[in-house]
Amino acid sequence: MKEINKICVIGLGYIGLPTATLLAKEGYNVLGVDISEDIVKSINEGKAHIVEPNLQGYLEQVISNKKLKASLKPEKSDVFIIAVPTPFKNQNKEPDLSFVNKAIQSILEFISDDNLIILESTSPVGTIDKIEQKLTNNGIDISKINVGYCPERVLPGKIMDELVSNDRIVGSTNKTSASIIANFYRTFVGGKVFETEAKIAEMVKLVENSFRDVNIAFANELSMICHDENIDVNETIELANKHPRVNILSPGSGVGGHCIAVDPWFIISSNQKKAKIIRTAREVNQGKTDWVKNRIKEEIKSFKLDHSKTPIIGFLGLAYKPDIDDLRESPALQIAKEFKKENYSMMVVEPNISKHSDFEIYSLDEVLQKADILIILVSHKEFKDIKFNRVLNFSSA
Repeated sequence: MKEINKICVIGLGYIGLPTATLLAKEGYNVLGVDISEDIVKSINEGKAHIVEPNLQGYLEQVISNKKLKASLKPEKSDVFIIAVPTPFKNQNKEPDLSFVNKAIQSILEFISDDNLIILESTSPVGTIDKIEQKLTNNGIDISKINVGYCPERVLPGKIMDELVSNDRIVGSTNKTSASIIANFYRTFVGGKVFETEAKIAEMVKLVENSFRDVNIAFANELSMICHDENIDVNETIELANKHPRVNILSPGSGVGGHCIAVDPWFIISSNQKKAKIIRTAREVNQGKTDWVKNRIKEEIKSFKLDHSKTPIIGFLGLAYKPDIDDLRESPALQIAKEFKKENYSMMVVEPNISKHSDFEIYSLDEVLQKADILIILVSHKEFKDIKFNRVLNFSSA
């Protein structure tokens, strides 16, 4: 493998910034690129714009020693890592690759022989083929560079550790490029790095999160059934899990985040007829959020009958999972927004953010003093062992 002197990371979000910071910490010279002037400015000042354990300390270190700098535009580099969003482009949940295409477009003038071009963004099967075609159409000889796919597999809250410790999968359209890219990852990944075809690597990431979505759907569906039967779902699951080959997950208010709530649709959109279980799981998990809304409204109605007044509702948590600030695809956020839209008297607590465009963010103490009903939507550590007369807990353990 050619000596690597400089790495360019396109996209400085929840994956791109930790990746750029880790690579700089490992001694590489790293240029982080983002379209947001505010993000670029913040990073160059040594301030992380996302909440992630250890990230802030590492960022301060690599900005101080000049191993990492942020910019609005790419530069000539040995490795280009693309970590940009791949959202939906319409209500049919079809994947939107426009950010990936713009990232490729932005580096065209800087690509040279022996470069590594690596996509980390979760993408539908066939995306690497499309990238290589785009490069070819722009006059680049792809036989002289190495294009591949290496999806991230990290858990928010543990990203800085898992970028190193987790196994990785590298896929390419040829074995030589897969090997070269895999060897690059082996310079900073402590886990195993497996090499395969590009399409298999693309499918593996989608399969991992679809599998998790299906398992969560079972727990969420079970929680609704147990409610109808007046059975404690948590005790039911705890005892069922005593079986040596049963491991049921904890139910919650739905499924959020940019992976589990999104990736299954990439499979569904490409194979509508056969992806039956995957689609049903998505529908169950989305339906659980609506079910939670209805349960809250039932509790409000009951309170009004008991007290002859309209309650103040305290919503605890907006993030999609505990102890992070990531609100992407969050069912908790969706629930809170609906109650605000319907003009309910409400207060919101989210300890991991200081402000939000839709809500005033209150302290937990304020809400405990003023609220009549508490709705725990996310099991942040700050919400553990809360003592309150009227609580509905929809957070997963």
